[in-house]
Amino acid sequence: MFLSVFDMFKVGIGPSSSHTMGPMVAAARFLEHLRGLSFSVAGLRASLHGSLAFTGVGHATDRAVILGLAGFTPDGYDAARAEEALAQINAKGVIDAAGLGTLAFAPKSDLIFDYDTPLAGHANGLRLMATDAQGDIIAQETYYSIGGGFVVTEAELSAPPRKSDIDYPYPFETAAQMLAMARDSGKSIAAMKRANELVTHSPNALDQGMRRIWQVMNDCIDRGMRTDGILPGGLQVRRRASAILAALEAERGLNMNAPHTINDWISVYAMAVNEENAAGGQVVTAPTNGAAGVVPATIRYWLDHVPGASPARVGEFLLTAAAIGGLVKHNASISGAECGCQAEVGSAAAMAAAGFAAVLGGTPEQVENAAEIALEHHLGMTCDPVKGLVQVPCIERNGLGAIKAVSAASLALRGDGTHFMPLDNCIEAMRQTGADMSEKYKETALGGLAVNVPNC
Repeated sequence: MFLSVFDMFKVGIGPSSSHTMGPMVAAARFLEHLRGLSFSVAGLRASLHGSLAFTGVGHATDRAVILGLAGFTPDGYDAARAEEALAQINAKGVIDAAGLGTLAFAPKSDLIFDYDTPLAGHANGLRLMATDAQGDIIAQETYYSIGGGFVVTEAELSAPPRKSDIDYPYPFETAAQMLAMARDSGKSIAAMKRANELVTHSPNALDQGMRRIWQVMNDCIDRGMRTDGILPGGLQVRRRASAILAALEAERGLNMNAPHTINDWISVYAMAVNEENAAGGQVVTAPTNGAAGVVPATIRYWLDHVPGASPARVGEFLLTAAAIGGLVKHNASISGAECGCQAEVGSAAAMAAAGFAAVLGGTPEQVENAAEIALEHHLGMTCDPVKGLVQVPCIERNGLGAIKAVSAASLALRGDGTHFMPLDNCIEAMRQTGADMSEKYKETALGGLAVNVPNC
């Protein structure tokens, strides 16, 4: 198992890595599959299942599939071109697919929200189909969007795990292995992770890539903090980050500031990101879009408020966080549709706590302890988005996740890394809790806060 820092931190678009980015990637993969066929294709169809059906409209999954079939990708998304393409497809009922020609696709009839047929592999399932001139299906593929923008086919999901043919110097698959390798090598978690990355990336490509990740994160915070208005989707949720920032800046220098005001700074950074995400803006999965604010907010808090912080060490933060995120994904899940929000904001808080502890000088044992504390205190958290939108409770939840991450790192650094509950056990507890959780509380908007909303 090796998950790169660029697997855990992907540049993409809101509002959801599972519902927006994943389906867009799946559509691109399907087009590539069709280009390799020996026969001609005349039309396209798609069906959404499970969580992709139940919350697909709120998460803009329909738009993502259509745009993916039209050749758009999350990393290179252009909002203006996308709106033009959607208008043309809806008006004409065709998609111009590179290498395949003009294909029939009428969104109202050819994109189906199937609420009655869940697919066995994962809660986020979609089927993409190609038709001939008579409208008969001549090729189809089932894809699963398994969280964080990761996509697998039905065959890939059911295949036994394949051992990598690449020899990584520190091939840890558990936190226990990670700590043992750190003790044996004398290296930090970030140093081991960097050594693994350099097997497949040049030093320059790795450093440039991480600088871009942080630049996109930081730009997202800044955009969110200077933008106000009502978020799309019908809930009439007002953006709050800009007003909170204005109040915080007005209070600067006053002698009456309470110490807990620092929590508002942490929260405003996270909320700015997730308001941008809710509006369909450019964000970075960390490890998902629904939890995209936690890691950037923690980094921004460190850089802006902690003495001695240096932008030159952001890469160390990201590498450490990615190592922890990879362990969670490999041994449990980062998908809200699979394990609830504990898998999204909980995983993000663990990643942020680990990165923060690392740049504050924590030992590998203290870093592992920080991640465990943060994840442990998200266990059982449901994913119950109101109206299927990534707004309530998601935006505020990122702020509280970042606060927990900072607190977890601080607590871990007060000790020597010795603690009762290992991170591996906590990750397994999260997996078991997700398996036992009712489907109503796993991104279907059928329970919890999603059904307890004001009547007016």
